[in-house]
Amino acid sequence: MAAPVSTVGKPSTERSPFNTTSFQKKTRTKLISIPGTRPSVQNGQLLVSTGVTSLDYLLGGGLAVGTVLLIEEDRYDSYSRMILKYFLAEGVVCRHELFVAAAQDNPDDILQELPAPILDDVAIHKPVEQPRLSCEPQDSLDAMKIAWRYQNLPKSALASSSRFGHYYDVSKTMEPEIRQAAKCHCFYLPEHPTHTMLESYSALLKSLQEVINREGFDVAAPMTKSRNILRIGLHSLGSALWGDDLSCHDNPRNGHALTTFLYGLRALLRSSLSVAVVTVPSHLIQDRALMGSITRLCDNAIALESFKGSERETNPLYKDYHGLLHVRQVPHLNCLASKLPDHKDLAFKLKRKQFTIEVNFFSNVF
Repeated sequence: MAAPVSTVGKPSTERSPFNTTSFQKKTRTKLISIPGTRPSVQNGQLLVSTGVTSLDYLLGGGLAVGTVLLIEEDRYDSYSRMILKYFLAEGVVCRHELFVAAAQDNPDDILQELPAPILDDVAIHKPVEQPRLSCEPQDSLDAMKIAWRYQNLPKSALASSSRFGHYYDVSKTMEPEIRQAAKCHCFYLPEHPTHTMLESYSALLKSLQEVINREGFDVAAPMTKSRNILRIGLHSLGSALWGDDLSCHDNPRNGHALTTFLYGLRALLRSSLSVAVVTVPSHLIQDRALMGSITRLCDNAIALESFKGSERETNPLYKDYHGLLHVRQVPHLNCLASKLPDHKDLAFKLKRKQFTIEVNFFSNVF
């Protein structure tokens, strides 16, 4: 919306009696410039990378600052934990601050398992190939034939035209020098003795709020130093290790405890330069209506269905994948319509050095 022109303090000779309009040309709003972020081309929202390039593409370019990504864990919590470590490793490389909370494993142990970044410093010393000044007509014709032959084949890998984020080698762990350069805040539930799960979630929310206010992540706080992003990783909320009975009973007595926490978490994120990834063992929660409420309280939600221990593990149709990925909730912040993914049949696989999400074109064969 255009803003009115202010004429206060201008000499009367500069005012034209024929100037009947008080509007000026709309100017581009200056966005916050923070390393490791970029604005969305759809709504201008500030985005960060999840550490998985294919997941960034699926979420519309990245994870919006001020939002929550919910990951429904696979049965053995192998791949959901891997995505969480990707998210934290990307924060270390971008020099973002981290907040890690867990009830089973010490957050320090999770940080020591972060994958090693693949730095392309070697490309700097790589000699640049000189362009060819001329080419033979036959070579050009053969190249056109090859391009025409493959242009209509389905593309399985999800990838963006512009690179965002970094790549990681899951077969190696991050060097301690790189990991220790990032500032980390940890919340280990056994170190905060509580009696009920309401107190557990309340203590977690209070600790998170203290970090946001103390470190200056609140958008209303005065800019005493350069702005940064706080990456929040919350592991396996809703499990019995947090004192929650969602996975223990069909009708839990305190089924509202996790939803109440998510309300408070989303309120904190909306007013701060923070972004969160929350993993939940949804396969253990019997109340599907309650699980639907948990999903709707998050801005993005995906579910991982691992083939490990199932019939699909030996099915030749899925031999190239390790599981299926289901999109439960798409981001819809600051936009009139949500951007739906191009494909619904998605699968993931963990290669020797990389976790990727691809389109499964053979899921509807039978």
